[in-house]
Amino acid sequence: MLSPFEQAILLGILHGLTDFLPVSSDGHLALAEMLLEGEGGGLTHRLLLYTGSLLATLLYLRQRIAQVSIDLWQHIARGRLPEPSAPSWDAVLVAIAAVPTGLCGLALHDTMARWSAQPLAIGFGFIITALLLTSTLWTRSGAVSSPSLWAAVMLGLAQGLAFAPGLSRSGLTIVAALWLGVRAERAFELSMLMSIPALAGAVLLELTLGEPMPAHVAPLICGGVAALLVGLLALGLLRRAVLRGHMAWFALWLLPVALATLALAKAWPS
Repeated sequence: MLSPFEQAILLGILHGLTDFLPVSSDGHLALAEMLLEGEGGGLTHRLLLYTGSLLATLLYLRQRIAQVSIDLWQHIARGRLPEPSAPSWDAVLVAIAAVPTGLCGLALHDTMARWSAQPLAIGFGFIITALLLTSTLWTRSGAVSSPSLWAAVMLGLAQGLAFAPGLSRSGLTIVAALWLGVRAERAFELSMLMSIPALAGAVLLELTLGEPMPAHVAPLICGGVAALLVGLLALGLLRRAVLRGHMAWFALWLLPVALATLALAKAWPS
């Protein structure tokens, strides 16, 4: 039987890895909570895990975020809209992508919450993610650095669909960007930038719907710190995999996990 500290740190490490590596954090966390026969700290614990992931993203992309912010401020001061060649065009793309992502999150929240407790739904989500990752073996080397607004909508929709358990947010957005002809480095960068509003929205949602903080918050804080530190490591690993064209390798992990999850669905009570 794991202690609260051990359970919190284990879930934090798991979330830090799977929230950025394209293997679905929600799917893995749901399975872990089932197998641990615990509640993983409930919504409050999820709040700290999402906060850890958000901080990891902000820290890892701090230089690009600063560059985009300064350029955006300069455009606003001149009363001009950013052009596609400007660094601040990323802010436009992120804002456009946030719309379909937010709409999907609001529309599908209750349904996805129910599916997160069903191993059958999680298992099929893993399979879909594995197939999409494998599809990158047939993508050509992209040349697009500044995607169009329509491409941003598509990436935002891909990110919104990833609220389903077993579907990976980073996996779906990077795969979509690669198929849209975006350069690998930019596909990674844009996927992570577009995740910032989604993670911030998840934190706000958990703050709104979450339960009051328990008396003993130290284990939960440890879990959030673990998610932050491991998330920074996972971001570096993901970037390397995208640049080297190794996204399909993650399917080698997902497919066996998917089969095990589907087998669990037969034994797990509905």
